[in-house]
Amino acid sequence: MDNWDEIRTAFQVARLGTVSGAADVLGVHHATVIRHIDSLEKRLSAKLFQRHARGYTPTEAGRDLLAVAQTTEEQFAHLSSRIKGQGETVAGELVVTSISGVADLLTPVMVSFQKKYPGVMVRFLTDMRVFRLDYGEAHVAIRAGAGPEEPDNVVQPLVRVRTALYAAKSYADEHGLPTSEAEFAGHRFVCTDAEATRAPFYRWLRASVQPEQITYAASEPAALEAAVRMGAGIGFVMAFRAAEDPDLIEVLPARPEWESPLRIVTHVDLHRTRKVQAFLAHLKDAAKDWKLCS
Repeated sequence: MDNWDEIRTAFQVARLGTVSGAADVLGVHHATVIRHIDSLEKRLSAKLFQRHARGYTPTEAGRDLLAVAQTTEEQFAHLSSRIKGQGETVAGELVVTSISGVADLLTPVMVSFQKKYPGVMVRFLTDMRVFRLDYGEAHVAIRAGAGPEEPDNVVQPLVRVRTALYAAKSYADEHGLPTSEAEFAGHRFVCTDAEATRAPFYRWLRASVQPEQITYAASEPAALEAAVRMGAGIGFVMAFRAAEDPDLIEVLPARPEWESPLRIVTHVDLHRTRKVQAFLAHLKDAAKDWKLCS
């Protein structure tokens, strides 16, 4: 096969199931993706995908080709990662990805790391999706919870972020505040829109109040926090962020079962490289001084 670009495009379409998703990952126009697929099918004289309203599904011939493509893609990604990490100096690109909501903690760490190693160019990525370390999408990932990881990932605990229940002074002035869970009746609450949330504090909240008491819901953590600060209702805020806002009143203090464990995830191919090890040491040292984290 003399056109790897077309095979790589087909692999991404099969992996993501849509032309638009593959175009985003590859950084090309969706028309280019369609052209690559059409050209590859013509070259092979075989249908590689079934097109339907929800996206693209590989045919049997497509699955055979894409099994080879996936192996090749992974080998290229691992090779690229090893080459990027072979330098003896702490320099070049460092890609760090994290959950949203902890930029206040991580940004000072990365800025001070860059000052210590001015040859490093930092890219800090936050997104709803999980970045693939095995594909070389990031050097270091900061993730929440204790979810499963790929077998080639190295996982280390970082800190546990404390979370408590807060209300804005404007809410308290208008509705008063409960002094315990027994007084939740009649109050308004801010909660994630996802009923199957992994966040332990939101699971607790949904189990502790009536559905009609959740009067403001959102999918983005920043939107939820903004709603609490603006008086939409009582809701959870990370304790280290709430401590900086004199307009927030603690309704219920942080509990161990509400804590969010943060973990550091790296891929085994890059874990021992000098650049990654230098950053991990810098991050762990800085985390010792993070307030309201354990």
